[in-house]
Parts: sequence; C-alpha cells; structure tokens
Amino acid sequence: MRISRSDGTQGIPHPTASSPISKLPVNLAISRFGIDDDITMLADPLFDVPHSRPLTEFVPFGAGVRLPGSMILADESIGTNTAAPPSSRRPHIEVHPLLRIRPSILVVDDEVLYLELIADILGDEYEVLLAANGMAALEIASIKVPHLILLDVMLPGIDGYEIYRRLKADRRTSGIPVIFISGLGEVADETKGLTMGAVDYITKPINCELVRARVKTQIALKLALEKLTQMAETDGLTGVANRSHFDKTLAYECARHLRSGSELSLILLDIDHFKAFNDTYGHVRGDECLREIARALARTVSRATDLVARYGGEEFVVLLPETDLHGAAVLAEKIRKCIRDLELPHRGSRRGYVTASLGVVSGRLLAGYSSFEMVHAADLELYAAKAGGRNRMSFRAIDRFGLTN
Repeated sequence: MRISRSDGTQGIPHPTASSPISKLPVNLAISRFGIDDDITMLADPLFDVPHSRPLTEFVPFGAGVRLPGSMILADESIGTNTAAPPSSRRPHIEVHPLLRIRPSILVVDDEVLYLELIADILGDEYEVLLAANGMAALEIASIKVPHLILLDVMLPGIDGYEIYRRLKADRRTSGIPVIFISGLGEVADETKGLTMGAVDYITKPINCELVRARVKTQIALKLALEKLTQMAETDGLTGVANRSHFDKTLAYECARHLRSGSELSLILLDIDHFKAFNDTYGHVRGDECLREIARALARTVSRATDLVARYGGEEFVVLLPETDLHGAAVLAEKIRKCIRDLELPHRGSRRGYVTASLGVVSGRLLAGYSSFEMVHAADLELYAAKAGGRNRMSFRAIDRFGLTN
C-alpha cells in the first residue's frame, strides 16, 4: 500500500502493538483500489481522519496494510491495470481459508468512522469491502460482485440514488441487493429508497444489532436465490449450463459484441452415433457417457468468460467471447482429441470408441442480426463435419446472416 505523508515521503514506520494509527500522519493519500486474489479493500479519496485503533499487521510498501477484521487498503500499485511486475500487482497475502467462502458485503459511505464501525460490526462474519465514493463503489462492485451493498444516500458527487440506478443498469451488478443507509429519517426518504427497489433502509445513527440482523436476513435470502438460480441454469444430468442459460448468455454476448466490434465464436458439438450407443449399452451407460463428455469439455474450456452448455440430447455448445476463428478452431480440435482420448468403448462406431463431430463459426456482428442465425450457421458446419466422415470439425468465418469476418 502506498501511503503518502504530507511531507511527500512514502511508507510508514513499523508499528508496535501500542502504536495507534492516530500517531501516523493523518493525510493518508490512498488512491484508487487494488485487487487481490482473495480480499479487496478500498479507501479512495484523501482521508484526513484520526484513527484510534492499532495496526494488526504491517506489510511493506507495494503490498498492503491489514487492519482489524477482513480489510485491506491498497492502491493502483497493486491494481490490475498497471504495467508493474506481477509480484507487485498481486502481493501474497495470507488469508484464512474461511474468508474465501464467506459472503462479501460492500459498504459505501463518505464518513470513515461509519466505514470502520460497520466493518467492525460485520467483519467477523463477512468479507467487508469499503468504498468512500460512488465511482469507486461502482468499480469495485462490477469486479468483485458482492452479495450485498450497504449504500449511503448522501455522497459527494453522485448520490446513493444515482449509484443505485447505475448498479441496476449493469448486468454484472443488477442482481446485488442494496440496503440504503442515511441520516435522512423522513418517511418520504425511506419510501423513495424502497420504491426504487432497495431491500431495506437503515437510518443513522445506526444500531449495531439491527444492522447485523438485517444484513443476516438479506444475505440468507441472497444465498438461497443464488442456489435456486444455479439450479435453474444447470443441466441436471451433466452439471454444465443448460439450454435456457445458453440462450440468454448468447443473446447478451451478441449484443455486447455488436457494440464492441469484437469477434464472437461458437462451437456446436454432437456425439457420433449416440443413438447406437444407447441401443447397445442402455440409457444408464448413455447418461454416464454424456457426463464424461461434459467433464472433458469443462477441463478443456478453461477461460472464465467462455460457456459450456448442453444444447439438447447428445449436443453440446461452447460460446467463446472475443475469440477469432483461428482460436476457436484450435480449441475445437483440442476438444475433439480430448473426447477421442477418453476411449469410451462404442461397438456401434467403426472406430470402436466414442467420438464427436464439431461445427465452428466466428464473426463480427452487424446490426439486424439474429442470434439464431449464428447457431444455425454452426449447425450447418456440424452437418458438414458429419458428412465428411465424423470425428472431425468443420469451420468457417461467417459473412452472412448479419455477421462478417
């Protein structure tokens, strides 16, 4: 963490157990926030606040400073958009394993005392992320996607209501529940927040037990909703995404790539002679075959932005955002070989084991397209692969149906 003293020097002395933060220079210029693999903390603009609690751990310049609770203050020297070496961008910070699975809460308030108070209230049960202004809150919410946001209404620059609107307009953050926190105690203010869609409204000065209880309720509801959503979007047999989730993701990615002009690729895969497999070995073995194929796909398609889904029956689909035809074809061949190398016995195939045929398409989207056309184009390539003898792929860049290479 880079801490600039008022005299322009950097760094802080190693604190002892009795050395309170208040003994440090109070002008802590902590710019932006950094992203660590496990924990993120934010203290954005210039703070001029006397702190009274001691540091529990000191990490030298370039890493971070740990405060009581699950808090890390960091700046762009360890951010993701700098040209610094990896060692300075992502310092090693030991984190208790439970912190990796605890629900995360983003607290947004321009009063540092309230940030510290709420972090103390919730830090034992949750990963607490702090933001001191609206723009920082939007950035950290889009990256970390916390389970819940506690949002102050009265903020410098853009107020809490506008931040809420922007959160709900962003697909990445639209599903995050928000509790407004405000010193405005009028019924009209609370009504406005709840009418906008906030799940709760807490007035200042806050009551610690009330905050814990309301946060606990909303976190439980959020986790239950996430579980239901996961079940609704997952294929029950194979564990990969289902057709409904694929259709929604394809529509979203098509719209996004239309705006960005990037190439979007699609792989459609069909298990060769799968009906003969079921007829020979039975449907129980057929189901296990599908699960094996799904696991092979999950191992091979490694980018977090890519999507593997069961399209229907023995067909699978792989959606590859921002991927050109060459990259998609290389991955498709890797998938084909991975399935072949499973060597699942198949007496109904002339090769003696399970194989797959793949159709690959890629292109840049033009206005007026239909996502259905992209699937149809991949389907045509899949048929070409089958006609060519199966256990192969067929690929091309699309120059019609609203797409172009």
